Amino acid sequence: MSKLIYMDNGATSFPKPPEVYDFMDHFYRNFGVNPGRSGYDLCVETGELVENTRKMMARFFNGADPNRLCFGYNSTDALNLIIFGMLKPGDHAVTTTLEHNSVLRPLYHLSRAGVEVDHVPFDKGGFVDPDDFSKRFKKNTKLVIINQASNVIGTVQPIKEIGRRCREHGVPLAIDASQAAGKVPVDIEDAFVDIVAFTGHKSLLGPTGIGGLYVREGIEIRLTRAGGTGVRSAVRTHLEEYPYRLEYGTLNVLGVAGLHAGLKWILDKGLESVHQLEMKLTTKLRDGLKGIDGVTMYCQDNLADHIGVLPFNVTGMEAMNVGTILDVDHNIACRTGLHCAPLVHEGLGTDKVHGAVRFGIGPFNTEEHIDTAIGAVREIAEMARK
Repeated sequence: MSKLIYMDNGATSFPKPPEVYDFMDHFYRNFGVNPGRSGYDLCVETGELVENTRKMMARFFNGADPNRLCFGYNSTDALNLIIFGMLKPGDHAVTTTLEHNSVLRPLYHLSRAGVEVDHVPFDKGGFVDPDDFSKRFKKNTKLVIINQASNVIGTVQPIKEIGRRCREHGVPLAIDASQAAGKVPVDIEDAFVDIVAFTGHKSLLGPTGIGGLYVREGIEIRLTRAGGTGVRSAVRTHLEEYPYRLEYGTLNVLGVAGLHAGLKWILDKGLESVHQLEMKLTTKLRDGLKGIDGVTMYCQDNLADHIGVLPFNVTGMEAMNVGTILDVDHNIACRTGLHCAPLVHEGLGTDKVHGAVRFGIGPFNTEEHIDTAIGAVREIAEMARK
């Protein structure tokens, strides 16, 4: 069988750079102890890697204080800390119909407890209008939370314009950078962002099980958990200061090591260079699929302000069946269904056909991969017409 063509990078990046695997293996074999809990050499060196990675991530987001970069398991973990820690009954929040369930579900649970939630819709191009946020602000609006780059249609939202409006009205802005971080700039100072949630295993090219959030000075998130920090153990309550305020128990030090190596690889290659390569391949893929009778794409007409995520359907076929044929007959891995973002598919009308097929381009895809994928979809579309 031919070698797997992996085009599911929207779910998780694969493969990782060889440097990531090598560094994780070396680090865990030699320094895989608990960071910051004791004074022996291995513990100190492990703690230094954690703190160096904390500083790298803070600089990557243009954050002023590395201590306000808090590690967690992934974006969902971070988003839950943000949403449940900033909203209470009687509050109002504004989000969009572009969101992942990691935002939609916590907000839905809170709406049942008395939090009012507004959803800003996206237009036919896949973008939200910043003015739509201003129109929804109320005296009790306590949070705006938005997906910077859609995991379904790949559109990168006008965060700076939204952030400016939020700052003018004194409303904190949190962004879900799950897809964006590692592909496009995430600059909290320039874009008036107050909190950013991130995960390591997607575009940052690290492993699963590591992520976190950066919280700007002046923004506070209520404690919703408590546990060990390894610092000031005699204090009965969970520590108030950052990063311990939002870190609980032993960190995933192997994940931090992988995140460190993945981010270093991106910085060495250049964020813009990696993004340009992926968008060159995405453009080739878009142009190839556009010429196939029976293929429908969504929000891909103009690829400015996009990441390398491309959804499509084949007329007369369920998305799941297209994905199965791509896998079994062509050895192409992709994602099908609603992509944990049901409101996006409602907006596209694809919820009626159980979602769409999604190709996610990564830094290790090639033009040959794209040619093979176009040929495979053409063959499937011809079969569907017959």
